[in-house]
Amino acid sequence: MPLSTRQLQDIIKEQAGTIRQLHRLYDAMDASYTAAAERFGFECRGCDDNCCLTRFYHHTLVESVGLFAGYLTLPEDQRRLVTQHAQDYCHVVTEDERHNRRTRHLCPLNRDTQCLLYRERPMICRLHGIPNIMRHPHKGLITGTGCHIFEAIGRAGNGSPLDRTPHYIALANLEKALRNATGIETPLRLTVAQMIVCFET
Repeated sequence: MPLSTRQLQDIIKEQAGTIRQLHRLYDAMDASYTAAAERFGFECRGCDDNCCLTRFYHHTLVESVGLFAGYLTLPEDQRRLVTQHAQDYCHVVTEDERHNRRTRHLCPLNRDTQCLLYRERPMICRLHGIPNIMRHPHKGLITGTGCHIFEAIGRAGNGSPLDRTPHYIALANLEKALRNATGIETPLRLTVAQMIVCFET
């Protein structure tokens, strides 16, 4: 993360409208996901292979700022605990990579199967789990399958995939607007844990 806590706080203050737009986009994503899941007759109730064990990388500044805005709403003692878990997560992942181990670790925001920042969770956390499509301007149609639980219960032929395209476009537009407003150009590739560690720098 190329930003300090102070810089993130300034962005939240100066770009409050962008954060509100991000929340509206998240609401639209949730509505699209729910509609697509209902078409398949699928409901995510959690499972032994929790999505929060998957190491997702996130690439947008606007989602990092949005997550930080939610992080600031947590009580101070909870922020300290989440930060410690995030630091532990990053350390273990680094050791796994150093020893070429393929292991999975729970996201530091997961507490008793619940996300502490559910309202601010990034896009991929919202859209994972059901078949999807994305119409890429250069690569054409990109398709994705459901999670292993979805595939195991045989719902694939019962509905139509979630079209992620409009959500990707809307998020890209928000990202462009925020980067233009702040002048920040550094690309990002961070897990939620890495974001949280950076929140305390």
